[in-house]
Order: sequence, then structure tokens, then C-alpha cells
Amino acid sequence: MPLFEIAFQGQVRSGVTQDQARARIGQLFQVGGEQLDVLFSGRRVVIKQGLDESAAEKYRQAIERAGALCSIDPMDAAAEPVRPHSQAEQATVQSQSSHVEPRDAYMAAFRNVEAPDFGIAPAGADMQDDYDTFTPLPIDLSALSLAPPGADLDQLKPAIDARVPDTDHLKLED
Repeated sequence: MPLFEIAFQGQVRSGVTQDQARARIGQLFQVGGEQLDVLFSGRRVVIKQGLDESAAEKYRQAIERAGALCSIDPMDAAAEPVRPHSQAEQATVQSQSSHVEPRDAYMAAFRNVEAPDFGIAPAGADMQDDYDTFTPLPIDLSALSLAPPGADLDQLKPAIDARVPDTDHLKLED
């Protein structure tokens, strides 16, 4: 099954201003400021990869509804899907590092960064670590109960016996 990637170069649809498209794309992907600057810089930015044709088409439609244009490009067929690494492979991957070249003046601060070459998991991959077995604690909860929906959860105030003092022996003088 061929896989596709969604690429964006900051192009907007006719009849839509750059500011409108930026605001809508920001809402669509829940990003702001600097991330939007990167998206609308004019450089080709891959938004999502490893999608089947129908999922890629859904992304394209959502981006076009937001007022921007994107392209759906087939991914290299030779690339094999990323699989989780064993602990020994993780140590090997972490020891291998690649040199990151800056793509613009903003990224020049990262010129000498040594970064491990991690892959990207395919869409739908389980990213959760192995689950530990659940061991219930020996706690007796039988004395607890739940309040009905809409109940007032404030603490009940104790009833106070208000004793009225005896004032019969007091007199007011003029």
C-alpha cells in the first residue's frame, strides 16, 4: 500500500488573505507564533507523513477549508516502516548521532548540535510502553459512597443548640 506525506509551503488559496489563512491554520493545528512563521516561511514543510491515500486526502481538504494549499506527495517506497527498538538497538542508535545543519538564521544556533537519528513511528502505532500488571491495594472502601448527580457536596454543618440567656433579672432605667 503506498504511503503519502502532506507538504505545505505557505501558499494560500485565491480570495483568502495571508492573515486569514495563518489564523485558520493556527486553529486547525493548534499552533501559534513561531510555528506559524515556520509554516508560512515559503519553505517546504512536511506536516504529516506515513498516511494512506484517504487520510492524506482528509488532511488536504481540511487545509484547503482553512484557506491554504498543500501537496500530497508519495513517500519513498524503499523506506521501511519504523519499528520499535530493543534496548540494545536503542543504545546503538543513541551512540550514533547526526550533524544538524541550520536551514536559516534562526536555526544557526543549532549548528553544532549532535542529535540521535530517531525515526518516526507510522500512523496508528502504539507509542505506550509495556503495561505493568495492576495489583489492587488491600483497602476497604465499603464505608464510602457516591453522592447522586447534582448533589451539594459541601460539608454538612452541625446543628447548634442556641440557648437564649435568661434576662428576666435585668431592668432598664430611665
